[in-house]
Amino acid sequence: MNSKKNIELSSDNRREFLKKSALLGLATVLNPLSDVVAANNISDEINELNTISNLTNNQTITLLITTDIHSQINTHDEFFWENNQAVYKKRGGMAVLKTMIESYRKKNPANTILYDGGDYFHGHAVASLTEGEALIPIFNQLGYDLMLPGNWEVVYKKKKMLYDMGHANAAKICANMWHKTNDADNGELVYQPYWIKYIAGVKIGVIGYTDHLIPKRQSPAYSEGLRFDHAEVNIAKYVKLLREVEGCAVVLVATHMGLAQQVGLANNPAAQGVDMILGADTHERVRVPIQGKYTKVIECGAFGSFLGKLDLIIENGKLVDTKYELLDVDPVKYPADKNMQALVDKAYEPFKKDMQTVIGTSTTPLVRYFVLETPMDNLITDAVKWKFKPDIALSNGFRFCQPLAVDPKTGVATITKEFLWNMLPVNSEAKTAIVTGKQVWDWLEKELQNAFAKDPSKRFGGWFVRYNGMEVNFTIGNEFGKRVNSVKIGGAPLDPLKEYSIVACEREGDPEDTLCRMEHVKNPVKSPFLMHDIIIDYLKEHSPVAPKVEGRATATDEPQTLLTQLKGTTYDFR
Repeated sequence: MNSKKNIELSSDNRREFLKKSALLGLATVLNPLSDVVAANNISDEINELNTISNLTNNQTITLLITTDIHSQINTHDEFFWENNQAVYKKRGGMAVLKTMIESYRKKNPANTILYDGGDYFHGHAVASLTEGEALIPIFNQLGYDLMLPGNWEVVYKKKKMLYDMGHANAAKICANMWHKTNDADNGELVYQPYWIKYIAGVKIGVIGYTDHLIPKRQSPAYSEGLRFDHAEVNIAKYVKLLREVEGCAVVLVATHMGLAQQVGLANNPAAQGVDMILGADTHERVRVPIQGKYTKVIECGAFGSFLGKLDLIIENGKLVDTKYELLDVDPVKYPADKNMQALVDKAYEPFKKDMQTVIGTSTTPLVRYFVLETPMDNLITDAVKWKFKPDIALSNGFRFCQPLAVDPKTGVATITKEFLWNMLPVNSEAKTAIVTGKQVWDWLEKELQNAFAKDPSKRFGGWFVRYNGMEVNFTIGNEFGKRVNSVKIGGAPLDPLKEYSIVACEREGDPEDTLCRMEHVKNPVKSPFLMHDIIIDYLKEHSPVAPKVEGRATATDEPQTLLTQLKGTTYDFR
């Protein structure tokens, strides 16, 4: 930044300044003792005018950023990794977040923008049981200016996504979500591709992108009627438009693609001219912007536990610097806003009695932050294995769900129906099938590719698939098709020709002979049992449980406590 400032005065201020200068000279002649007093007054005047000038030429635009809230309306346990061990603290809650947002708005009231990066309408019982509708008034009360659809916004299907987002007051952007060409809207973009805001004397432009892999990552039925392209298809076009046609001083790209994909985009020549990528999806906590070849990337955590604060420093109509912080939404520092808490309580009240029903206890924390294997999914697959007695029980590589810590007073974590909805916000049927050992091996290679592909654009963003009944060892850094080193099923080495029974949750819209992305399975049968009922029955018989990481999935080149898919950068999850 240029430290030499020119004092630019308006004509009225200049005349007033000259008049006072003349009076100062006259006063000095008539009364030398008035010298000091008058000089001090003039000095104050110069300082005031200097301040006015600096405010004119130097402004700060503040972006407050949330993402992947997953409808977590209440304060909850949160996981931190400190000194190579897990630490749990209370964080989040919409009423706490409201207080915090308003405290930062007051610091820069004219030039603050509030943005949400997606996955807002799904992840809690209140959201699932109302298809997102109960979360709309809460979102609007927070006062967002801009929002982006995440990969889970499609969960209630296209019509409901349009309704929920349509009733949110914020502007919506997404430059890569299209109505399918056979749709009545004839292949048009679902939302406007970019948003422009005139603020602090300049134009700021934001281009939006969600994950192009949504139809594969989610149950296919969710995104019926929609199609998606990779951001690289049109990002350069929109950057050029915002820079050269609209004259934007700042161009940001808002994404919900996962940190690996976002860093890949930052290294893509198509992103040249982008000042910052505001990332989302993988719930990563970027505390220092990650520098790519063409731009920087941030991602601001999940569950309303964190608030990103990005300051854009504007000087003489140009972006000259940025300052970024990732801040904890701490209920001790920010007491709950009473009006927001009333809205949250109103949304929660119809479900409160049922949601607070205790279904079991655990003597170990239920956590889903580890990439390879998690205690939370071990509990789920333990329950499925107990219910059906298959060779292999599967759970998708979900990321959503904040942890549940053990209460130091009671020595247990109390599992409620509400927390069950957090773990599995879609209550799917269990589905059984028969597969060969070769199918299992090939499928594991594909799942490892989905999680660890060297080309970031091919990464699904989810963690590695979870299971009971198998022990799998692999090398993440190997090429596709060469990662799996060994597989044991039921304690014995996998036999490629042998048939094994498997159970997993049904994905709506999958072909009948596909189960958990494993294709051409034999004898697929939907059971009459829902996943929630299976886990409730299991906990009723087995509580207290004690799920932990126990070596079901091991890598030769990463620890079992691996907390991010992203390697080769300065980023470290904590």
